[in-house]
Amino acid sequence: MFGRLLYKLLRGNRGRLTVALIAVISGAAVISALLNIEFDIGRKLSQEFRTLGPNLVIAPRGGIQTEDAGSASAVLMDQASVSAAVAQTGSSDVLGAAPYLYIVARVGDTPVMIAGTQLDEARALNPSWKLQGNATASGCIVGRNVAQRLNLTPGAQIEIQYVDRQAKMTVAAVLDSGAAEDGQILAPLSAVQQLAGLPGRIEIEQLRAKGDDAAIAAYAKKLSAALPSYDVRPIAQATEVEGNLLRRTRLLVGSMVVLILALTALCVLATMAALAMERREDVGLMKALGGSIGRIVAIFVAEVGVLGAAGGLIGCVIGVGLAQWIGESVFGASITPRWEIFPITVALMTLVAMTGALPLRLLGRVKPALILRGE
Repeated sequence: MFGRLLYKLLRGNRGRLTVALIAVISGAAVISALLNIEFDIGRKLSQEFRTLGPNLVIAPRGGIQTEDAGSASAVLMDQASVSAAVAQTGSSDVLGAAPYLYIVARVGDTPVMIAGTQLDEARALNPSWKLQGNATASGCIVGRNVAQRLNLTPGAQIEIQYVDRQAKMTVAAVLDSGAAEDGQILAPLSAVQQLAGLPGRIEIEQLRAKGDDAAIAAYAKKLSAALPSYDVRPIAQATEVEGNLLRRTRLLVGSMVVLILALTALCVLATMAALAMERREDVGLMKALGGSIGRIVAIFVAEVGVLGAAGGLIGCVIGVGLAQWIGESVFGASITPRWEIFPITVALMTLVAMTGALPLRLLGRVKPALILRGE
């Protein structure tokens, strides 16, 4: 009997209930999309943040110093021990790492800063670099300012002189980074180590760690424990930008979810208030026939619960597609559907629908005698 009465109520008020259902579906779709983005936003923003370059640096303790030829290499680091520490502390936490060794050499009569590095890793660590030429070819990458000063183009041959050593290289590409690299020549690390007479030594190592500023700081602490002789520190500007943007984005998503829940509850509230007025006669007749007010209200609450659950489920399906569209538009990548969103969204929309059913309390004040007299 309870099920039949519920079915009749749902069919008998299709017009108003359809309006409420549309409101619940719309709210559920947007909330489902936002929650999918919220759960996946750390990974997506990490991909976007990679364009900012490295966010961690390993350097000799006491700061980075410049070595002259023939001086002791105590201020430099051992490349093998640094690489081993990065691997042991969790290579899955690192998106990229590039070691550097800097020397001031001469190209012709012009002094130039030479940055020895692993060119593939440096390019992967700095995806915003703009390269003109064949960056995958063997040779060196010349910064834009150096290329203009020395009139160099891709394919040109240069000779780098450092003290009494020389190295001939081919210019593979010209770099426009908008940063310090524009005034440098990036050469293979092994070639620069041989030119400087410092095999296996590096000056700094730049890394790109995953996560927000808290995760980066935690990884830096773990890496620092593995490298007690060196300084491991986040690059403050990069980590602050990432952390602030991630917090603000999550705050925006949370605020939007709360706002949409409130608007959906108001829409359901208006619909239920109108239905409560229309059902005064039905409630009066039920009470006259001996129905308890608790059982009567339970029927209407079940009606609202079905409305919220059905709207939440349909909205979840729509929200998955909406999240995919937002991911492609904003991040240029798909948002991975999170199936735990379905029970969360359905529960939220059911709760919102129940909140909107508060006007049904007025039905308990209906007096059967007045209804039967037509008043």
